[in-house]
Amino acid sequence: MISMSVIHALLRHSIDYAGLFPPAGLGMREAVDNFARYISDRSSWALGRFVVPAQRLGEFEAAAQPHLTHPGSPSWRLSALLAADLERDLSAVTAFNRRSESRGNAVAVIDCVELKAESAGAVQNALDRVPRHLQAYIEIPIAGDPGDLIRLINRRGSRAKVRTGGTEPGAFPPAPDLARFIVSCVRTAVPFKATAGLHHAFRAEYPLTYAPDSPRGTMFGFLNLFLAAAFVRLGLDQRSAEHVLEEGSLEAFRIEEDAISWHGHRVGLSDLEQTREQVMVSFGSCSFIEPLQELYALHLLHSRVPQA
Repeated sequence: MISMSVIHALLRHSIDYAGLFPPAGLGMREAVDNFARYISDRSSWALGRFVVPAQRLGEFEAAAQPHLTHPGSPSWRLSALLAADLERDLSAVTAFNRRSESRGNAVAVIDCVELKAESAGAVQNALDRVPRHLQAYIEIPIAGDPGDLIRLINRRGSRAKVRTGGTEPGAFPPAPDLARFIVSCVRTAVPFKATAGLHHAFRAEYPLTYAPDSPRGTMFGFLNLFLAAAFVRLGLDQRSAEHVLEEGSLEAFRIEEDAISWHGHRVGLSDLEQTREQVMVSFGSCSFIEPLQELYALHLLHSRVPQA
């Protein structure tokens, strides 16, 4: 059985729970109840933030109130998705946090916001409006060279976000585009998060939804993505990073107690921890359970995880 040390370093508080979004598409109450269960479970070490559209914060409060007023409940961290009407959504975020701060017991606090911007002007406009106390993640396109946008995000002290899949085969970016994004973030010192199509540990073909007749497509693995970022941080070139992203076999990686190796490239425990702090921060997933269940099945975790 492999030690959990390196897996913990890669995945500690890394899974931002996005149960409201496809392919899960849960109702608010079910998603909130799930998060309440996960945050109290022994697998909570891997749990990040609850992802919620700013427009649905009132609905979230109503569903979460029973959990947040329970004695001894841990605080919840939220990431709010902002839509086109930034002023409206930011006002909703501010009002939510003020109400939370007025409560004397466990609270849910929004400390991150996520929004899309496809041009330098859109990035500037968005970051001119987001308050400094909120960590902004800017989702940018990567079909072309994203370097200029990433450098702008860096100058504004914010972070990047990349979409790595969806519920249709065409939603997945080519590995060269994703590798170029990672290299640009590392070279520019811009931390990032990823979202969509990352339920599985390693790259392979999987169903893209939970429907019996779901289309299938080749999905990136979340471990591939974390490890590509870690190796690039240590000097791996873009072409080799593509190969890490495309690697579909656990046997290609040598996972030790304090390091992971791939074709002669080795990253130690401290570098994995620094990768999480400085490069790839988290990934959004509509399932918190599936990524952990797969790690358990691969003998990369020692203990079982919550059941659906």
